[in-house]
Amino acid sequence: MSNTEKVSVNMNIGTLSQIDLLVDQGYYSDRSDFINQSVREALNLKQERIKAEEEYFDKWNFFWFMGVRVMSRNELEKIKENGHKKTIKGYGMLVIDDSLDDLVIETISSINVKGKVKCSNTLKEYYGITSN
Repeated sequence: MSNTEKVSVNMNIGTLSQIDLLVDQGYYSDRSDFINQSVREALNLKQERIKAEEEYFDKWNFFWFMGVRVMSRNELEKIKENGHKKTIKGYGMLVIDDSLDDLVIETISSINVKGKVKCSNTLKEYYGITSN
C-alpha cells in the first residue's frame, strides 16, 4: 500500500518558471520537492486550526482521525463498553478488517471519510461508502 497519492496542480507560467529557476539553482531536487515542501510549510502555519478541529470532533463524540487509521478490535470493544455508538469522521485512509464487520455495525453509527476506506463490501453497502 503506497503512502503517496498523485495530485494535479494548475499553475500559471510565471509561478512555474520561478519554481523551475529554484530547481535549476539546486534549492529543490525537482518541482515535486518544491511543492511538497511548500505544502508542509503551509500546513505548519495552520496547525492551531487543525488542532481546533481535532478538539471539536472529540467533544461531539466522533471517532476522528487524520492520515492512515486501522481500526482495531480493542478500539471497537471500548466503544461498545461505553454504550454509545460513534461516528467515524476522518481525512485520509480508514482500514477495517473484514473480521470486524459485526462489531463495526454494532458500535459505529456512520462513516464519513474524505479519502479512502478499505473494508468489506458488507460495510460499504451498510454505510453507503463509495470511496475506493
